[in-house]
Amino acid sequence: MSETIIVIGAGHGGAQIVESLRSGGFDGKLIMIGDEAHRPYDRPSTSKELLSGGIDIDRIFLKRDQFYTDKTIDLRLGVRVTSIDRQTHRVALSTGESLAYDKLVIATGARARRLQAPGADLEGIFYLRSLADSQAIGARLGPGKKLAIIGGGYVGLEVAASATKLGCKVAVIEMLERLLARVAGVEIADFYEKAHRDAGVDLHFGVAIEGFVGDGAVRAVKLTDGSEIPADVVVVGIGAVPNTELAGEAGLAVENGILVDDCGRTSDPTIFAIGDATNHPNDLLGKRLRLESVPAAMGQARAAASAILGNPKPFHEIPWFWSDQYDLKLQIVGLSEIGDQVVVRGNPADRRFAAFYLRHGKIVAVNAVNSARDFMVGKKLILEGRVPDVAKLADPECPLAEV
Repeated sequence: MSETIIVIGAGHGGAQIVESLRSGGFDGKLIMIGDEAHRPYDRPSTSKELLSGGIDIDRIFLKRDQFYTDKTIDLRLGVRVTSIDRQTHRVALSTGESLAYDKLVIATGARARRLQAPGADLEGIFYLRSLADSQAIGARLGPGKKLAIIGGGYVGLEVAASATKLGCKVAVIEMLERLLARVAGVEIADFYEKAHRDAGVDLHFGVAIEGFVGDGAVRAVKLTDGSEIPADVVVVGIGAVPNTELAGEAGLAVENGILVDDCGRTSDPTIFAIGDATNHPNDLLGKRLRLESVPAAMGQARAAASAILGNPKPFHEIPWFWSDQYDLKLQIVGLSEIGDQVVVRGNPADRRFAAFYLRHGKIVAVNAVNSARDFMVGKKLILEGRVPDVAKLADPECPLAEV
């Protein structure tokens, strides 16, 4: 009798694992359940091209509808899994239906962290995590609109860049003393601070939100220093919370994410988990990680599929990320916070450069702006554990092959 595999979640990881299972020869029943109304789509676009109108909505979907038909994938949208019964191998759905599984894949991702402050329920305050969120925010933006963004991370800055293109007056409020504090080095933060100021974005550092002002709808953000930032629209981007509740309630091991091995196996041998909701080991870094990263979700999906198909290919990859803001592409590989030395290659004033982070002489991270070659070669140098000649590394005229 053929097996049934149920995938909970229709994001990048979920889309990748059903594709990998089918291409790998799995011919059993394959069900993917997503709580949004849309088939899997490119989530990073929701804060970039889609928000600014630079891309048509039809182009953000990862696969055409026909793909799911051709691959006989039972795609159920607008439905939630409400519980997992590990004893009977069944999942309960929000429709009241119950489905049996032989193997289960949890790809539930993460949700936006909510801001607890007076007035946080006023109309006009948004969180960006989905296509529907992006559409709702985009409908409010336009020339002269006042947008306040809370949080100076990737999402906040990408929204700032997109809204600026639309003619909005944008303010970014960051509780810490610089941008991208949790994800990039100081050199990159300083560069992006200047880029956003040059684009007309008003930046506020070292202040927290006291509350929101408005009568029914938001009209201003009140800061702890007593000042108020006028706002027709507010977007909150203060991080994400992994969706681990289903796993935890089912008795799976959870600790800052669903605990999995390097092929996505949970504490239950019939259940796998992938993507933003997981805490997985990385032998290249010698530590466990919970990453909110499309490449990591897709890599974990391929690894989990390989294990399900009986040919395990563990996932161990140096983390990498990217961000598009204005005409600037930021590509990051490795973890810059573990570095004890930084070497800047190129001139930030040229809007093309890279910061190489070293630890004990070895390259451990690269933050590259409009410099794809530095990013790609830097990734290779990290994996090889190279000890570079610092003077040559700092000289953009010196080929990286000679470094």
